[in-house]
Amino acid sequence: MATVTTQASAAVFRPQASKARFLTGSSGKLARDFATKTARSKTTTSLKVEAKKGEWLPGLPSPAYLNGSLPGDNGFDPLGLAEDPENLKWYVQAELVNSRWAMLGVVGMLLPEVFTKIGIINVPKWYDAGKAEYFASSSTLFVIEFILFHYVEIRRWQDIKNPGCVNQDPIFKNYSLPPNEVGYPGGIIFNPLNFDPTVEAKEKELANGRLAMLAFLGFIIQHNVTGQGPFDNLLQHLSDPWHNTIIQTLRG
Repeated sequence: MATVTTQASAAVFRPQASKARFLTGSSGKLARDFATKTARSKTTTSLKVEAKKGEWLPGLPSPAYLNGSLPGDNGFDPLGLAEDPENLKWYVQAELVNSRWAMLGVVGMLLPEVFTKIGIINVPKWYDAGKAEYFASSSTLFVIEFILFHYVEIRRWQDIKNPGCVNQDPIFKNYSLPPNEVGYPGGIIFNPLNFDPTVEAKEKELANGRLAMLAFLGFIIQHNVTGQGPFDNLLQHLSDPWHNTIIQTLRG
C-alpha cells in the first residue's frame, strides 16, 4: 500500500516538477529538442528519376555502336543507318545542322504570323511567302541561294572529312574555331554570347532541335489539312475548344 501511494504521489508531482524547470529557465534544452524534432519532421526527401542513357525505349537495348558517348545519344537507330563509323560522323553533323535550320524555320514561320495577327507588322503568311514580290525574281533568288549554300556545304564537308581544316573564317580572319574540332561554320558570329560548348549545352541544343524538326513537320501537315497556320489554328481552337479539335478536323 505504501509503495502504491509513493508511486502515485510521484506521478502526481511530476508535472509540477517539469513546470518548475520550465519556469526556472531550464526549458532551453526542451525548446531546442522541440525545434529539432519540428525541423526533422518538415524535412522532405526529393527523388530524381532519370531515363537510363542509351535507351530511347525502356527495356530495348541500344546498338553497340551507340554507347552513349555522343551528346543526345539515346540509342535510337532502328534502321541501322549509323552502323558504319564514317556514316555516323556524317549523320551527327547532318542532324545538328538540320536541327539548327528547323529551329530558325519554326521561329520564322510562327513569329511573322503572330506579329501580323496582332498588327505589329504586315507580311504574308509563310505558306504564301513565295507569291510575294521581291527585289529579284524567284528563279534569280534560287540561283543565288544555290551558289551560297553550295559553297558552305562544300566547306562543311571538308570540315567533316578533315576536322579543323576550315576552322578560320576566310573573310573575318579573327573568327576561328578550336583546332581539330568539327563545327563549321560556327565561330563568334553564331555564338555572340560566348556560351561554353559543354555537354549539357550540346544536349539541350539537340533536344530543342529535334523538337523543332517535329514542329516543322507538324506545321506542314497542319496547313495541308486545315489550310491555315499554327497560330490561326490555335485561335480557332481557343474560340470553341469543345468543337474545334483535331477530331472534328479529321471528320471533315
